[in-house]
Amino acid sequence: MARDESCIGAVGVLTVATRGTDGPGEVRVKVRGGSEHFLAWSEAPLPRGTTVLVLDYRGMRTVDVRPWEDPLDEAPHLHGPAQNQQCSSGE
Repeated sequence: MARDESCIGAVGVLTVATRGTDGPGEVRVKVRGGSEHFLAWSEAPLPRGTTVLVLDYRGMRTVDVRPWEDPLDEAPHLHGPAQNQQCSSGE
């Protein structure tokens, strides 16, 4: 499988909270002219709605992220309340 590096350096928003090393969350990233969802791993737990920077691509639509504060406040935002909710598999 080819390495997909197009999302590295992109900014996204967590749609499902991460659990640090205990498990991934999900991030929505603007890439390739649209938005795509990836499994997201972080060093520490991060809540849903956190703006993150994609640091690396692990393969199989899985990325490493860290919290990101956009100095220009142009980062994407998640609509709705920021709370830990699981996305339905129908999305």
